[in-house]
Amino acid sequence: MKRIAVLTSGGDAPGMNAAVRAVVRTGLDKNWQVFGIQHGYAGLIAGDFVALGLRDVGGIIQRGGTFLGSARSSEFKTEEGLKKAVRALYERDIEGLVVIGGNGSQTGAFALSQSGVPVVGVASTIDNDLGGSETTIGVDTALNIALEAIDRLKVTASSHQRAFLVEVMGRDCGYLALMSAIAGGAEAVVIPEVKSDPENIAAELRSAYDRGKQHGLVVVAEGANYNAEGLVRYFREHRQRLGFELRAITLGHVQRGGAPTAFDRLLGTRFGAAATGYLAEGRYGVLAGLVKGEVGATPLAEVIANKKPLDFQLMELAKVLAK
Repeated sequence: MKRIAVLTSGGDAPGMNAAVRAVVRTGLDKNWQVFGIQHGYAGLIAGDFVALGLRDVGGIIQRGGTFLGSARSSEFKTEEGLKKAVRALYERDIEGLVVIGGNGSQTGAFALSQSGVPVVGVASTIDNDLGGSETTIGVDTALNIALEAIDRLKVTASSHQRAFLVEVMGRDCGYLALMSAIAGGAEAVVIPEVKSDPENIAAELRSAYDRGKQHGLVVVAEGANYNAEGLVRYFREHRQRLGFELRAITLGHVQRGGAPTAFDRLLGTRFGAAATGYLAEGRYGVLAGLVKGEVGATPLAEVIANKKPLDFQLMELAKVLAK
Protein backbone atom coordinates (compact mmCIF):
# COMPACT_ATOMS: atom_id res chain seq x y z
CA MET A 1 0.00 0.00 0.00
CA LYS A 2 1.37 3.40 -1.01
CA ARG A 3 -1.52 5.86 -1.25
CA ILE A 4 -4.44 6.32 1.15
CA ALA A 5 -7.11 8.96 1.68
CA VAL A 6 -9.17 10.16 4.63
CA LEU A 7 -12.53 11.94 4.77
CA THR A 8 -14.90 13.20 7.44
CA SER A 9 -18.61 12.88 6.86
CA GLY A 10 -21.95 13.70 8.45
CA GLY A 11 -22.28 15.90 11.53
CA ASP A 12 -18.99 17.30 12.78
CA ALA A 13 -17.76 16.11 16.17
CA PRO A 14 -15.04 17.57 18.42
CA GLY A 15 -12.03 15.28 18.06
CA MET A 16 -12.41 14.61 14.34
CA ASN A 17 -9.32 16.71 13.64
CA ALA A 18 -7.31 14.63 16.10
CA ALA A 19 -8.33 11.51 14.17
CA VAL A 20 -7.38 13.09 10.80
CA ARG A 21 -4.04 14.18 12.23
CA ALA A 22 -3.33 10.65 13.48
CA VAL A 23 -4.28 9.09 10.14
CA VAL A 24 -1.98 11.48 8.26
CA ARG A 25 1.03 11.20 10.53
CA THR A 26 0.87 7.44 11.08
CA GLY A 27 0.32 6.98 7.35
CA LEU A 28 3.34 9.10 6.50
CA ASP A 29 5.34 7.17 9.07
CA LYS A 30 4.57 4.06 6.99
CA ASN A 31 5.98 5.86 3.94
CA TRP A 32 2.54 6.23 2.37
CA GLN A 33 1.18 9.24 0.54
CA VAL A 34 -1.88 10.56 2.34
CA PHE A 35 -4.67 12.59 0.75
CA GLY A 36 -7.50 14.46 2.42
CA ILE A 37 -10.91 14.45 0.74
CA GLN A 38 -12.69 17.72 1.37
CA HIS A 39 -16.43 17.99 2.06
CA GLY A 40 -17.11 14.31 2.72
CA TYR A 41 -18.73 12.06 0.13
CA ALA A 42 -19.72 15.06 -1.98
CA GLY A 43 -16.04 15.94 -2.27
CA LEU A 44 -15.17 12.33 -3.05
CA ILE A 45 -17.55 12.30 -6.02
CA ALA A 46 -16.26 15.70 -7.15
CA GLY A 47 -12.63 14.58 -6.89
CA ASP A 48 -11.81 17.19 -4.24
CA PHE A 49 -8.53 15.58 -3.07
CA VAL A 50 -5.58 17.38 -1.47
CA ALA A 51 -2.18 15.92 -0.54
CA LEU A 52 -1.44 16.20 3.18
CA GLY A 53 1.97 16.46 4.79
CA LEU A 54 3.15 16.60 8.38
CA ARG A 55 2.78 20.38 8.66
CA ASP A 56 -0.65 20.40 7.00
CA VAL A 57 -2.13 18.79 10.11
CA GLY A 58 -0.10 20.81 12.59
CA GLY A 59 -2.11 22.91 15.04
CA ILE A 60 -5.46 21.23 14.35
CA ILE A 61 -5.72 18.83 17.30
CA GLN A 62 -7.21 21.52 19.56
CA ARG A 63 -9.70 22.75 16.97
CA GLY A 64 -13.33 21.71 16.97
CA GLY A 65 -15.17 20.64 13.83
CA THR A 66 -13.27 19.17 10.90
CA PHE A 67 -10.71 21.09 8.88
CA LEU A 68 -11.46 18.81 5.89
CA GLY A 69 -15.07 19.94 5.92
CA SER A 70 -18.22 17.84 5.77
CA ALA A 71 -21.33 17.85 3.60
CA ARG A 72 -24.45 15.81 2.92
CA SER A 73 -24.55 14.03 -0.43
CA SER A 74 -27.81 12.66 -1.77
CA GLU A 75 -25.98 11.71 -4.99
CA PHE A 76 -23.68 9.31 -3.13
CA LYS A 77 -26.72 7.32 -2.01
CA THR A 78 -27.54 6.49 -5.63
CA GLU A 79 -25.95 3.67 -7.62
CA GLU A 80 -24.47 6.13 -10.10
CA GLY A 81 -23.09 8.30 -7.28
CA LEU A 82 -21.42 5.30 -5.67
CA LYS A 83 -19.83 4.38 -9.00
CA LYS A 84 -18.48 7.92 -9.36
CA ALA A 85 -16.98 7.74 -5.87
CA VAL A 86 -15.28 4.42 -6.56
CA ARG A 87 -13.99 5.73 -9.90
CA ALA A 88 -12.56 8.85 -8.25
CA LEU A 89 -10.53 6.67 -5.87
CA TYR A 90 -9.26 4.33 -8.59
CA GLU A 91 -8.30 7.20 -10.90
CA ARG A 92 -6.01 8.54 -8.16
CA ASP A 93 -4.61 5.11 -7.30
CA ILE A 94 -5.97 5.31 -3.75
CA GLU A 95 -5.40 1.92 -2.16
CA GLY A 96 -7.06 2.54 1.19
CA LEU A 97 -9.73 4.89 2.57
CA VAL A 98 -10.45 6.00 6.15
CA VAL A 99 -14.00 7.27 6.79
CA ILE A 100 -14.53 9.25 10.01
CA GLY A 101 -18.19 9.65 10.98
CA GLY A 102 -21.36 8.16 12.41
CA ASN A 103 -24.15 5.87 11.21
CA GLY A 104 -24.76 7.42 7.80
CA SER A 105 -21.05 7.78 7.13
CA GLN A 106 -20.32 4.17 8.01
CA THR A 107 -23.25 2.99 5.89
CA GLY A 108 -21.49 4.74 3.03
CA ALA A 109 -18.18 3.16 4.03
CA PHE A 110 -19.80 -0.26 3.92
CA ALA A 111 -21.21 0.43 0.44
CA LEU A 112 -17.71 1.38 -0.76
CA SER A 113 -16.30 -1.74 0.86
CA GLN A 114 -18.88 -3.88 -0.94
CA SER A 115 -17.74 -2.24 -4.17
CA GLY A 116 -14.19 -3.43 -3.59
CA VAL A 117 -12.66 -0.38 -1.92
CA PRO A 118 -10.36 -1.15 1.06
CA VAL A 119 -12.12 0.90 3.76
CA VAL A 120 -11.69 1.35 7.50
CA GLY A 121 -14.21 3.40 9.47
CA VAL A 122 -13.56 5.55 12.54
CA ALA A 123 -16.38 5.92 15.09
CA SER A 124 -17.32 9.60 15.41
CA THR A 125 -20.71 11.01 16.45
CA ILE A 126 -21.85 13.06 19.44
CA ASP A 127 -25.05 10.96 19.63
CA ASN A 128 -23.07 7.85 20.69
CA ASP A 129 -25.57 5.63 18.88
CA LEU A 130 -23.09 3.89 16.59
CA GLY A 131 -22.65 0.16 17.03
CA GLY A 132 -19.12 -1.20 17.32
CA SER A 133 -17.89 1.38 19.82
CA GLU A 134 -18.77 1.88 23.46
CA THR A 135 -18.16 5.60 23.08
CA THR A 136 -17.47 7.68 20.00
CA ILE A 137 -15.43 10.76 19.14
CA GLY A 138 -17.16 13.95 20.26
CA VAL A 139 -19.42 12.54 22.97
CA ASP A 140 -17.33 13.67 25.93
CA THR A 141 -17.01 17.23 24.65
CA ALA A 142 -20.72 17.53 23.85
CA LEU A 143 -21.64 16.22 27.30
CA ASN A 144 -19.33 18.64 29.05
CA ILE A 145 -20.75 21.59 27.10
CA ALA A 146 -24.29 20.56 28.05
CA LEU A 147 -23.26 20.05 31.65
CA GLU A 148 -21.68 23.49 31.90
CA ALA A 149 -24.92 25.05 30.67
CA ILE A 150 -26.99 22.99 33.11
CA ASP A 151 -24.78 23.96 36.06
CA ARG A 152 -25.10 27.65 35.19
CA LEU A 153 -28.86 27.46 34.73
CA LYS A 154 -29.37 25.73 38.06
CA VAL A 155 -27.82 28.74 39.79
CA THR A 156 -30.20 31.25 38.26
CA ALA A 157 -33.13 28.83 38.56
CA SER A 158 -32.53 28.57 42.31
CA SER A 159 -32.23 32.36 42.64
CA HIS A 160 -35.63 32.95 41.02
CA GLN A 161 -37.34 29.65 41.88
CA ARG A 162 -37.99 28.96 38.23
CA ALA A 163 -38.08 25.82 36.16
CA PHE A 164 -35.89 25.47 33.09
CA LEU A 165 -36.10 23.19 30.09
CA VAL A 166 -32.71 22.53 28.52
CA GLU A 167 -32.90 21.05 25.04
CA VAL A 168 -29.84 19.14 23.88
CA MET A 169 -29.09 17.47 20.56
CA GLY A 170 -30.44 14.01 19.84
CA ARG A 171 -32.89 13.66 16.97
CA ASP A 172 -33.22 9.89 17.26
CA CYS A 173 -31.16 9.05 20.33
CA GLY A 174 -31.53 10.26 23.92
CA TYR A 175 -28.02 9.42 25.10
CA LEU A 176 -26.83 13.02 25.49
CA ALA A 177 -30.02 14.06 27.27
CA LEU A 178 -29.98 11.12 29.66
CA MET A 179 -26.31 11.43 30.60
CA SER A 180 -26.59 15.21 30.94
CA ALA A 181 -29.60 14.80 33.21
CA ILE A 182 -27.83 12.32 35.49
CA ALA A 183 -24.56 14.26 35.64
CA GLY A 184 -26.36 17.59 36.03
CA GLY A 185 -28.83 16.50 38.70
CA ALA A 186 -31.95 17.27 36.64
CA GLU A 187 -35.42 16.63 37.97
CA ALA A 188 -36.61 14.96 34.78
CA VAL A 189 -35.40 13.88 31.34
CA VAL A 190 -37.33 13.56 28.07
CA ILE A 191 -35.92 11.34 25.30
CA PRO A 192 -37.11 10.07 21.90
CA GLU A 193 -37.04 6.44 23.01
CA VAL A 194 -39.76 7.00 25.65
CA LYS A 195 -43.06 8.74 24.86
CA SER A 196 -43.43 11.70 27.21
CA ASP A 197 -46.54 13.18 28.83
CA PRO A 198 -46.40 16.90 29.79
CA GLU A 199 -48.64 16.22 32.79
CA ASN A 200 -46.10 13.77 34.19
CA ILE A 201 -43.34 16.33 33.71
CA ALA A 202 -45.42 18.95 35.51
CA ALA A 203 -46.01 16.52 38.36
CA GLU A 204 -42.30 15.80 38.68
CA LEU A 205 -41.48 19.52 38.81
CA ARG A 206 -44.20 20.25 41.38
CA SER A 207 -42.97 17.33 43.45
CA ALA A 208 -39.44 18.74 43.39
CA TYR A 209 -40.67 22.04 44.81
CA ASP A 210 -42.81 20.23 47.40
CA ARG A 211 -39.65 18.41 48.56
CA GLY A 212 -38.01 21.76 49.21
CA LYS A 213 -35.94 22.15 46.05
CA GLN A 214 -35.22 25.70 44.95
CA HIS A 215 -35.15 24.91 41.25
CA GLY A 216 -36.65 22.62 38.65
CA LEU A 217 -34.69 21.46 35.63
CA VAL A 218 -35.71 19.17 32.78
CA VAL A 219 -33.29 17.99 30.08
CA VAL A 220 -35.03 17.39 26.75
CA ALA A 221 -33.68 15.69 23.62
CA GLU A 222 -34.58 17.58 20.44
CA GLY A 223 -36.19 14.49 18.91
CA ALA A 224 -38.57 13.73 21.78
CA ASN A 225 -42.29 13.73 20.98
CA TYR A 226 -42.48 16.86 23.16
CA ASN A 227 -39.29 18.88 22.65
CA ALA A 228 -38.59 22.10 24.56
CA GLU A 229 -40.70 24.24 22.21
CA GLY A 230 -43.57 21.78 22.39
CA LEU A 231 -43.49 21.68 26.19
CA VAL A 232 -43.39 25.46 26.50
CA ARG A 233 -46.36 25.75 24.11
CA TYR A 234 -48.29 23.13 26.10
CA PHE A 235 -47.73 24.80 29.45
CA ARG A 236 -48.49 28.24 28.03
CA GLU A 237 -51.93 26.89 27.10
CA HIS A 238 -52.31 25.07 30.42
CA ARG A 239 -50.51 27.49 32.74
CA GLN A 240 -52.57 26.52 35.77
CA ARG A 241 -51.33 22.93 35.46
CA LEU A 242 -47.77 23.99 36.23
CA GLY A 243 -48.18 26.77 38.77
CA PHE A 244 -44.85 28.51 38.20
CA GLU A 245 -42.77 30.15 35.50
CA LEU A 246 -41.05 27.95 32.92
CA ARG A 247 -38.19 28.97 30.64
CA ALA A 248 -36.60 27.02 27.78
CA ILE A 249 -33.00 27.05 26.56
CA THR A 250 -31.98 25.28 23.35
CA LEU A 251 -28.29 24.45 23.12
CA GLY A 252 -28.43 23.14 19.55
CA HIS A 253 -25.20 23.18 17.58
CA VAL A 254 -23.33 24.85 20.44
CA GLN A 255 -22.67 21.29 21.60
CA ARG A 256 -20.73 20.50 18.42
CA GLY A 257 -18.43 23.51 18.69
CA GLY A 258 -15.54 24.40 20.92
CA ALA A 259 -12.24 22.75 21.64
CA PRO A 260 -12.38 18.97 22.13
CA THR A 261 -11.68 17.64 25.60
CA ALA A 262 -8.50 15.71 26.34
CA PHE A 263 -10.56 12.50 26.23
CA ASP A 264 -11.84 13.21 22.71
CA ARG A 265 -8.39 14.25 21.47
CA LEU A 266 -6.91 11.02 22.77
CA LEU A 267 -9.80 8.90 21.50
CA GLY A 268 -9.58 10.44 18.03
CA THR A 269 -5.83 9.90 18.01
CA ARG A 270 -6.12 6.26 19.05
CA PHE A 271 -8.86 5.52 16.51
CA GLY A 272 -6.99 7.26 13.68
CA ALA A 273 -3.77 5.38 14.42
CA ALA A 274 -5.68 2.11 14.62
CA ALA A 275 -7.29 2.77 11.23
CA THR A 276 -3.96 3.00 9.40
CA GLY A 277 -2.78 -0.03 11.34
CA TYR A 278 -5.73 -2.05 10.07
CA LEU A 279 -5.08 -0.91 6.51
CA ALA A 280 -1.45 -1.98 6.83
CA GLU A 281 -2.57 -5.40 8.11
CA GLY A 282 -5.07 -5.85 5.29
CA ARG A 283 -8.05 -5.70 7.67
CA TYR A 284 -10.63 -3.94 5.54
CA GLY A 285 -14.35 -3.34 5.94
CA VAL A 286 -14.08 -2.75 9.70
CA LEU A 287 -14.75 0.07 12.16
CA ALA A 288 -12.11 1.29 14.61
CA GLY A 289 -13.93 1.77 17.91
CA LEU A 290 -13.76 1.21 21.63
CA VAL A 291 -14.59 -2.40 22.51
CA LYS A 292 -14.46 -3.48 26.18
CA GLY A 293 -12.29 -0.50 26.98
CA GLU A 294 -9.74 -1.17 24.25
CA VAL A 295 -9.47 -0.02 20.64
CA GLY A 296 -10.77 -2.81 18.46
CA ALA A 297 -12.21 -3.61 15.04
CA THR A 298 -15.83 -4.51 14.29
CA PRO A 299 -17.03 -5.52 10.80
CA LEU A 300 -18.93 -2.68 9.15
CA ALA A 301 -21.71 -5.13 8.26
CA GLU A 302 -22.36 -5.62 11.99
CA VAL A 303 -22.05 -1.91 12.73
CA ILE A 304 -24.75 -0.80 10.31
CA ALA A 305 -27.05 -3.73 11.11
CA ASN A 306 -27.15 -3.15 14.86
CA LYS A 307 -27.87 0.31 16.18
CA LYS A 308 -26.58 0.68 19.72
CA PRO A 309 -29.50 0.60 22.20
CA LEU A 310 -29.90 2.99 25.10
CA ASP A 311 -29.41 1.56 28.60
CA PHE A 312 -32.87 2.00 30.12
CA GLN A 313 -31.58 1.05 33.58
CA LEU A 314 -29.95 4.47 33.56
CA MET A 315 -33.38 6.02 32.93
CA GLU A 316 -34.61 4.41 36.13
CA LEU A 317 -31.48 5.57 37.94
CA ALA A 318 -32.11 9.15 36.79
CA LYS A 319 -35.57 9.02 38.39
CA VAL A 320 -34.20 7.74 41.70
CA LEU A 321 -31.41 10.32 41.83
CA ALA A 322 -33.82 13.18 41.10
CA LYS A 323 -35.61 12.75 44.43
